[in-house]
Amino acid sequence: MKTKLPTLNPDEIYVGAIGNQKGELYHLILLPGDNNEASQADQLVWAKSIGGDLPNKIEMAMLWNTCRDQFQKDWYWSNQTHEIYSECARYQNFGNGHQGGSYVSAELRGRAVRRIRFGEE
Repeated sequence: MKTKLPTLNPDEIYVGAIGNQKGELYHLILLPGDNNEASQADQLVWAKSIGGDLPNKIEMAMLWNTCRDQFQKDWYWSNQTHEIYSECARYQNFGNGHQGGSYVSAELRGRAVRRIRFGEE
């Protein structure tokens, strides 16, 4: 299935197509710039303020594989809480590729993405 690529705003990077657990396909776009260290809640607010969201852990793995040069070699919050520990959230380390979890109050970097469903390009 070939689909039209979405129109990008200046300095955005097209990461690729990805699907969710419902079988819905969407385009993942990396927004420019990142945010200094802050709690996960503050990073979520920041990402929304620039028209995006923090990536989920699957998207983080995709970003590590395709765009790691766009990140500082540091830890970045995802938008997902930990599966077992509700006071923790998932992160991606762009220094070594490790994914893990940390308390949501920890101060990690933020990087926003936006998603466009197929057919809405």
